[in-house]
Amino acid sequence: MLDEIASEYDGKATIAKINIDENEQSPQKYGVRGIPTMLVFKDGEVVATKMGALSKAELSAFIDSNI
Repeated sequence: MLDEIASEYDGKATIAKINIDENEQSPQKYGVRGIPTMLVFKDGEVVATKMGALSKAELSAFIDSNI
């Protein structure tokens, strides 16, 4: 699903997936307490966080409301 979302937002937003097992400092740095967690960054700062599984429509709405 993230690949589809990334294609739809190409040129508007960068969609990235991070494996926290391989990036152990990321959860602590960004306050991630559950998986999955979606973060929106603007100018290098977290501006929105959403924890829990989202449908494609919910994820799109979350992104739209924060870009």
